[in-house]
Amino acid sequence: MPDSTLGSLVGDGRMLDATAVSDRATSFWNSAPMQAKAMLLPSSPDEVAAILAHCNKAGQSVITHGGLTNCVSAVEPGLDDIVISTEKMKGIVEIDRIGGTAVVEAGAVLQNVQEAVAKEGMYFPLDLGARGSCTIGGNIATNAGGINVLRYGMMRNLVLGLEAVMADGTVMSSMNRMLKNNAGYDMKQLFIGSEGTLGVVTRAVLRLYPQPASRQDALVAMTSVDNVIEFLGKLQREIAGNLSAFEIMWGAYYRAVTGDNGHRPPLSRDYPFYVVFQAEGSDPDADAARLERVLEQAFEEGLITDAVIPKSAAETRAIWEIREDFEPALTIPPFYLYDVSLPIRDMQAYIAEVEAKVGKRWSDGMCFTLGHMADGNLHIFVAPGEQGDFHEESDRCVYDPLRQYGGSVSAEHGIGLEKLSWLPHSKSAAEIELMRALKRTLDPNNILNPGRVVGN
Repeated sequence: MPDSTLGSLVGDGRMLDATAVSDRATSFWNSAPMQAKAMLLPSSPDEVAAILAHCNKAGQSVITHGGLTNCVSAVEPGLDDIVISTEKMKGIVEIDRIGGTAVVEAGAVLQNVQEAVAKEGMYFPLDLGARGSCTIGGNIATNAGGINVLRYGMMRNLVLGLEAVMADGTVMSSMNRMLKNNAGYDMKQLFIGSEGTLGVVTRAVLRLYPQPASRQDALVAMTSVDNVIEFLGKLQREIAGNLSAFEIMWGAYYRAVTGDNGHRPPLSRDYPFYVVFQAEGSDPDADAARLERVLEQAFEEGLITDAVIPKSAAETRAIWEIREDFEPALTIPPFYLYDVSLPIRDMQAYIAEVEAKVGKRWSDGMCFTLGHMADGNLHIFVAPGEQGDFHEESDRCVYDPLRQYGGSVSAEHGIGLEKLSWLPHSKSAAEIELMRALKRTLDPNNILNPGRVVGN
């Protein structure tokens, strides 16, 4: 039974017992009933501070929940855990058009933030498939990336300031609104990407941009990775800083998500590689003409073999759905999702090696590969094609070849529990020990998301 004092720290109806918690799914990826000692739904940083101060004294473990779209088992609680959900802290406090900032609470859903700032003529460029569920606090905790990293950077580049509650209940407020502030340590960086292990983010100051006057999108097909790389370089030269997204899909993925049981294929399903990309500019007519000219040149140079330029918002959304909605490919469980990063020049050799390992281990095994190629990030779904728990074997197929290319086992999803044993593939022993020292300093009783990222 949870400590009866906990209920007094939040308002009526904002503490759920173990029975009530079990009515919820564990996460987006795990539909099993959630297990936890209790869930608290604070509505302010002061309530979060009171909860953590109490739990810290009691040695009570605390798991922080946002939108539950995390991919690496970073927030799945157990029966002995208390959950803090940020769902009651979803306000968009202020939008400053002149300063180009927005102050939002941690539980604000990304898509709601995008739409709110758009009404003010502004643009928050973080964008990912889970936009309708993921929260700003979760985006910060995982240093989320998404499709626009090429131009705007990851979440770390889009947070000017934040407020976080430490394990002992201390509220650390660093709500900076300036682009330049070199007054000592940049405290917000401690919490961005820490997966809730160093503190609970409660508010943030986000960096905004003016809404682009034009956007151009296209889906193209190509016959080799070399052509994909050359085409990327051409776009970067010809449309300069306007290229905001460049997403590659291997043919196996495109075929798996299109057709009779998936999305309508705008291009033939027979090509080895597909790229969907987006450019943002200031002159709709000139930008559209420039894109068409670049595509014509790419055809003449043999870089692309087919292309489609959407003519409406619905058509644009349809080509991006092929990239973002992978559900049609995942018809036969189990399947395992990976996000890795490595040099662009090594991607084809690496994926060929992974596919060979998967094919050798499982006769019906498949790899579905896609990702943010321009920033070195690939996502891989491994589908063994037979029933059983093959997670560890699948991990070896994906991570063992990665080391020779100096790649990372996590490009944007984080470490959580799922990748804990693979962290030494991407971090040196000295780096890991420094991470553990930081954890011991800020959370000496190990109550915040214990066991995640650096272990216990």
